[in-house]
Amino acid sequence: MKNILIIDDEEKLRGLLTRIIKSEGFEVFEASDLKSGFKKMEIKEIDVVLCDVKLPDGNGVDFVQKIKSAFPLTEVILLTAYGKISDGVQAMKNGAFDYIVKGDDNDKIIPLLYKALEKVQLQKKVQQLEKRISDKYSFDSIIGKSKGLEQVIDLAKRVSKTDSTVLLTGETGTGKEVFAQAIHENSNRVGKSFVALNCSTFSKEILESELFGHKQGAFTGALKDKKGFIEEANGGTLFLDEIGEMPIELQAKLLRVLETNEYIQIGDTTPRKSNFRLIAATNRNLKTESEEHRFRLDLYFRLNIFEIKIPPLRERIKDIPPLAHSFVSQFSAKTNKKTLTIDAEFLHKLETYNWPGNIRELKNIIERAVILVNGETLTTDLLPYEMQHPIEKSTKIMSAFSMQSIEKLHIQKVLNYTKGNKAETARLLEISIATLYRKLDEYNIH
Repeated sequence: MKNILIIDDEEKLRGLLTRIIKSEGFEVFEASDLKSGFKKMEIKEIDVVLCDVKLPDGNGVDFVQKIKSAFPLTEVILLTAYGKISDGVQAMKNGAFDYIVKGDDNDKIIPLLYKALEKVQLQKKVQQLEKRISDKYSFDSIIGKSKGLEQVIDLAKRVSKTDSTVLLTGETGTGKEVFAQAIHENSNRVGKSFVALNCSTFSKEILESELFGHKQGAFTGALKDKKGFIEEANGGTLFLDEIGEMPIELQAKLLRVLETNEYIQIGDTTPRKSNFRLIAATNRNLKTESEEHRFRLDLYFRLNIFEIKIPPLRERIKDIPPLAHSFVSQFSAKTNKKTLTIDAEFLHKLETYNWPGNIRELKNIIERAVILVNGETLTTDLLPYEMQHPIEKSTKIMSAFSMQSIEKLHIQKVLNYTKGNKAETARLLEISIATLYRKLDEYNIH
């Protein structure tokens, strides 16, 4: 039921309006002055306020600002006995939905209420959608509790409140775009555009058009003006994924935009301005690339103001179980299956795999397993062949003087010291648990 509040010091008119509005099926609350009306709004969620202009304790036109400031989704319709154009103009400037004259416009009240309520409902839907998007891309939505991941999240939270350029580095599939979205959602630019462009997807000519936009007739096929991503990101965030793949000719143009906030569309001569925050991502070592003249050194320095390196999944063994369970829940719902459980050996295989494709690969493997499973538990037979049957390492006899032999002997000694506790062994060796498991497989240590 929709809640309507009537604020008017004329008791008879207030009662009449209450009866009319209640007959439409709405819940109606009454107040004789602004103070008591505002108190009711603090207690009840009011959708629309019908408010007189002249009241014992103030002016309804001014009161609109107070309502919109405290309850931005509530709409206000002002009622006045004496219509004044100046009051009407000011009321609309203050955020009123409409301004009508008592008596003359009584037949407009119910249609106006319905229109105001439509706007309220639309605003609530938009707010709910924005909240879902915000929740989806918040730092809290990033799954994992490993020390490496928590350090990265802490860095990302710190830089998000600034306007600094951020460079996200790490292997493919580690979740760089998720971090970019979270930085945007936690920044002062939240609510503005987040525009993502993958630089490895397009040829030089198409990438230039996508980035800067073009004028009609600028080249064959340019049938109309087209906005570029730089323009679309104005006020918000531009995320350039795989920036290491950007042709070196375009790098100079991007550098100029970052230094001046000005750009020129293809086929145009007039500079345009765009105020955006840049987040770039790459799986390449841009420092090495620039030293070998495959990436502009000046652009690298401009991008590398704040680098965040996202660790690969094999260095975040602790995060694999919660990620796996999350993906199982997600794909169980997607395929209309009741929530599945994960067999201990299945989970062990996940924890000891090298994960060259990182989180993206884990997600795909879980989706495949959920599709294939017939029972209620994910078992190892649902994993890809190479995970079920990892390639056996060479068992050739090593020289007693080789580094591998010394390393194997040292690992075995530490394992004996910890009585087989692999987590403690990895800690003493100062390597990750994933690296230890790889070494155990490599040297055939059981």
